[in-house]
Amino acid sequence: MTITDPIGDMLTRIRNAHARGKTKVVMPASRMRERVLQVLADEGYIRGFTTTRYENGKAEIEVELKYYDGEPVIREIKRVSKPGRRVYTSVEDMPVVYNGLGISILSTSKGVMSDARAREANVGGEVICTVF
Repeated sequence: MTITDPIGDMLTRIRNAHARGKTKVVMPASRMRERVLQVLADEGYIRGFTTTRYENGKAEIEVELKYYDGEPVIREIKRVSKPGRRVYTSVEDMPVVYNGLGISILSTSKGVMSDARAREANVGGEVICTVF
């Protein structure tokens, strides 16, 4: 089965695992997924992730989800830019998520980063998702 939107698939797996109260979720690996997960880990939304590579060339990512007082740290995670409709933003027009309580994850010319780091680097880019 081919996946047309791997990032959307990853976000859905994280949402579904949180809904079921799971502590870990496994998904196929890609560099883009690893970069998005690294931003989530740096911002404190997940505990971490590990990538396992197999002999046949396939790889899997195991994500450790984070909970606080029994509630998931990620309350809402939404895909913004989709394969059918890409959404780009400049530094001046960058959205603020929940009055600064959440983050946007952007794909910029300097790599995948949060909205705060993109403002510091003075770069815009494609808005991948928002997290609150």
